[in-house]
Amino acid sequence: MQYPVSGGRTRGLMVAAVLMAVFLSGCQKAEFERAEGPRLNWDSLRGQWVLVNYWAEWCKPCLEEIPELNELDKAPDIAVLGVNFDGVKGAELTELGDRMGIEFTMLAEDPASRFGWQIPVALPATFVVNPDGELLETRFGPQTEADIRALIGG
Repeated sequence: MQYPVSGGRTRGLMVAAVLMAVFLSGCQKAEFERAEGPRLNWDSLRGQWVLVNYWAEWCKPCLEEIPELNELDKAPDIAVLGVNFDGVKGAELTELGDRMGIEFTMLAEDPASRFGWQIPVALPATFVVNPDGELLETRFGPQTEADIRALIGG
């Protein structure tokens, strides 16, 4: 029995289309909405250490670490991104950040699901991403500039 040639071509085209879709989905740029300002392109952070910090207004240890994170964010090799655990957005998020003294970039959306990270169950939580864009570790509790510098080697 001879199989129709067109069936093989159709199947080959379907496989090629699926492979192309998978390839192109990996090429999508990860962009995140900021509390204010233009969207943040994740690839623009390559070459820097990135600290994705989850915080909440009611979290006392979160308040304690804000000055440390503000200082770390001033370093040319470190970017600090804040994510409000309670999902506050828009002008309310900007005002809350101002009241709490947050000077680092606040994201209006949580990047965890985009990267396959587990949403933290305790606060504060800081995801440490190396300059190659890989998650190095997740830390819980208030971080200090010295703690982070010791971790990243400088």
